[in-house]
Amino acid sequence: MDLEAVRTFVAVVEAGQFQKAAADLSITQQAVSKRIATLERALGVRLFTRAPRGVELTIDGQAFLPHARELLLVVERAGASVRPGHRPLRVDVITSRSAQSNLMRGFHRAHPEVDLTVMMLLDIGKAVTAVRSGAIDASFRAVTAPGRALPEGIESVRVLDEPLQLLIGPDHALADARSVTLAQLVGHRIWMPGIAPGTEWGAYYDDLVAEFALTIEATGPNFGSDALLDTIADTPALATFMGAHTRLIWPAGHGLRRIPVTDPTPVYPHSLLWHRDNPHPALAALRTHLAVTAAEQDATGTWTPDWAALR
Repeated sequence: MDLEAVRTFVAVVEAGQFQKAAADLSITQQAVSKRIATLERALGVRLFTRAPRGVELTIDGQAFLPHARELLLVVERAGASVRPGHRPLRVDVITSRSAQSNLMRGFHRAHPEVDLTVMMLLDIGKAVTAVRSGAIDASFRAVTAPGRALPEGIESVRVLDEPLQLLIGPDHALADARSVTLAQLVGHRIWMPGIAPGTEWGAYYDDLVAEFALTIEATGPNFGSDALLDTIADTPALATFMGAHTRLIWPAGHGLRRIPVTDPTPVYPHSLLWHRDNPHPALAALRTHLAVTAAEQDATGTWTPDWAALR
């Protein structure tokens, strides 16, 4: 069914005349007549009859009118669902408990008028593809692993350096420490089953191990944070790294402690990725909000990988 013909039909109904409908639509009266004739042929019925001062709906026209209006409304809703400024701002974070998710909650508090859709795409390749295609508006990443340049058109900006903390159980050798240096962690087993080869966080921890001679184990299946916390609480020989802004809840009986790491403090670099041609108006508001957050950071005494693509 020709949507322009349907739109013209509704315009004629509202105007009461072909001539006035033509003026309202900025087309000729002849074009209006052709569109109505096309629609009548498609439906197999007459929609209008001549009247002294214009046209009137036939019984079939009266039956068709509410459906025509609903059809045009559906078309408008469909367009609005993907039109920048009318659809939600779609942002990718890695997990719901991450620092990235905290940043988005802060943005939502500052801009409650912005409709948000928060997504979770684990793989950076899928995230970048989604940003390029417009399936999502932005993604939080560590930019990229070494040797992986960002595609043409993808912009990035560093928005948060998240300090790492050591998470240990009550019987760990360092359980009473108020802070630990990276040198003190040499020889201790740090268990991180969530590290996956080829990911940007895998590349980050590879560089951390190489720089400070740490022992990080990624063995065993990754059953999630709850299982990790249970194991750390019950195994004195194991510890793990957690981001300082990562939200964690564990049973009181676990006796877990989060201990700051110093000299230097390793920080995980979170960046925002977006396509330079993305016109969504809320994207600019998000970037401005994150720029204010980033400006409040203190980089003194911290360490991050020296990645050429990192920024």
